[in-house]
Amino acid sequence: MAHPVVLKLKRGADLSVDDTQALVDACSDVMTVPGREDLIEEGARPSNVHVVLEGFACRYKVLPDGGRQIMAWLVPGDFCDLHVAILGRMDHSIATLTPSKIARIGQDVVDRLTSTSPALGRALWWATLVDEGILREWLTNMGRRPADKQIAHLFCELLVRLRTVGLVEDDEVFMPLTQNELADSVGLSTVHVNRVVQELREKDLIAWQDKRLKIRDVPRLMQFAEFDPTYLHLSAVDEADRGAGRP
Repeated sequence: MAHPVVLKLKRGADLSVDDTQALVDACSDVMTVPGREDLIEEGARPSNVHVVLEGFACRYKVLPDGGRQIMAWLVPGDFCDLHVAILGRMDHSIATLTPSKIARIGQDVVDRLTSTSPALGRALWWATLVDEGILREWLTNMGRRPADKQIAHLFCELLVRLRTVGLVEDDEVFMPLTQNELADSVGLSTVHVNRVVQELREKDLIAWQDKRLKIRDVPRLMQFAEFDPTYLHLSAVDEADRGAGRP
């Protein structure tokens, strides 16, 4: 199976054979982490960049009253904290949601990749900008979309992101989150989330059982959720070629 980081970053830049090998080599320090364990806590000073190779992770913050807000889902191919060394301290925490394989990349390695290959530099900046695009869409989701469209939108996003790294089969994906974790992702109560998920099932839009999410009718779910994948910028390489006057 192709390397998830390579599959993802090829969407952001035209990578050479040497570039792809450099990425694979950079991700060679791999650790196995149990589910629901912090990779790095808010306030920490990270010495390595973390990359999800297998499993699921998330960004989150805990409020003084103990409430938690999940601000991003991290899937295979995603960098957890690519440019945090520039800021010095983490302003949020990152944790696994499932048993995961996580690569650790030294900041010096990241600096070398970007300085020796303009394509890799572009790809890593693209990944950061996509993260920002996802965050903007999540804010729009929570601020303006009703609960049923909000959750349907997240399911559409998950499908597209996992398809990018070759982890979708017959419109079915691994969906390890509990309904409580889904509630923490959308800022709703678990009871409300449960009701919405049941409504999506009754409309025959999804089936969710045993940590598998089946999208029964992808175009219909995307239409219902008003889902436009533009914010994921998956055609960035083609658009750059057109901008440069290449066919």
